[in-house]
Amino acid sequence: MKLLNDRETMRPSRPTGTDEENRESRSGVVGNKRLTALAGVVLLVLILVELVSTANLYALLPLHIFVGVLLAGPLVVKLGSTGYRFLRYYTKSPAYVRSGPPRLPLRLLAPLLLVTTLLVVGSGIGLVVTGPAQAGLFLPLHSLSVVLWLSLIAIHVVAYLGQALRWVADDWRKHPSRSLAPGRGLRLGVTLGALLAGAVAALLLLPGATPWVVLNQVGQKISGALIEGLALAIVVLLVARPLRWR
Repeated sequence: MKLLNDRETMRPSRPTGTDEENRESRSGVVGNKRLTALAGVVLLVLILVELVSTANLYALLPLHIFVGVLLAGPLVVKLGSTGYRFLRYYTKSPAYVRSGPPRLPLRLLAPLLLVTTLLVVGSGIGLVVTGPAQAGLFLPLHSLSVVLWLSLIAIHVVAYLGQALRWVADDWRKHPSRSLAPGRGLRLGVTLGALLAGAVAALLLLPGATPWVVLNQVGQKISGALIEGLALAIVVLLVARPLRWR
């Protein structure tokens, strides 16, 4: 009897379904991070274009409006991927729990960043839809939310840019780690599809830019807070510099 038990102990263990499930779960976590990173990098490029156009609205207002609507597409992708990760982590999915949450300061800032982002994009689209005559509270809301949002997005970019670029680069280089998260084509397709949907929406709303362009050309300003927002962002980054964001 003892000999039989020894033989059974010496037998190589067979792969279990649990190991395969663990690999699939890890693949899902990595794929989620890479999709979030890709959408984030695309958003950053569009945001930089938006800020440049804000510096000269007299000449670049149509571009400002087009890009402002366009970026809503990849923004939905990023919010969806981060929201999914949030849900899986707080519902105790083992792979997402092992991956861990962002650092506490970033978790505390996330709701504020979400709200201000939605206010900036939503109020901007509201201005295009309603026009100057019926702008109402959209105009001051857009200005105020931009000031607050620039500070929060500056911290977000400083904390995540290096990591996001590494995730995107790792997804595209020929490297064994790419096999950990198959579906690169799907991630690219989702991001391009979001950009296409945003571009279609921007083209449909672009005629609404005409009244604002005319108003801007007769010497009136569309209220913006680029200088105030950038100044506040610089101050916030200097104050927050001693904190460990990663």
